[in-house]
Amino acid sequence: MTEPHDPADAVGACSESCDADASGLTGGTGKRRKRREMTPAMRALSLLVRREHSRPELLRKLEARGVDSEEAVAAVEQMQAAGWQDDARFAASLARSRATGGYGPLRIEAELGSHRLTHSQIAAAFESLAADGEADWPQRARDLLERRYDVGAFAADPALRRKAVEFLLRRGFDGDTAYGAVRALQAG
Repeated sequence: MTEPHDPADAVGACSESCDADASGLTGGTGKRRKRREMTPAMRALSLLVRREHSRPELLRKLEARGVDSEEAVAAVEQMQAAGWQDDARFAASLARSRATGGYGPLRIEAELGSHRLTHSQIAAAFESLAADGEADWPQRARDLLERRYDVGAFAADPALRRKAVEFLLRRGFDGDTAYGAVRALQAG
């Protein structure tokens, strides 16, 4: 049978080593441990762990953090080879995020284009939305208006209808979808 463990013994035995570890001191020399310099691949991975990045965006961020452009390209290629960075996955993720945030297809397509993605990657992102049932743009526009405006007042207030259409156009919905959403809510 073992003897009961005394927590005071554990606290006393750990106090010196725990204090040294907590303060960052090593061996009683009074010097702090130096942080290991992050390699370009480690920097790239630390960015990708937070969220998806497109290849050009990742290269730009690495160079902004002082990484040489050749090393940045090598690090991004290493991340792509390992499956950590994928432009198609980035495009699908960004498209889904913006669609659920209330943006329309025109705005989403423009933002994806600003990340210098190819037309096939952008098309694949929209196909991914459609496959998941998230590409019903007229319904998304109506839902957005119902959250934003008093749709009961649409029938009596043409200025409110105009503001609603302009709002949808700014959010990236095409004219037919914007006018159709306002007409559907005005009638119903």
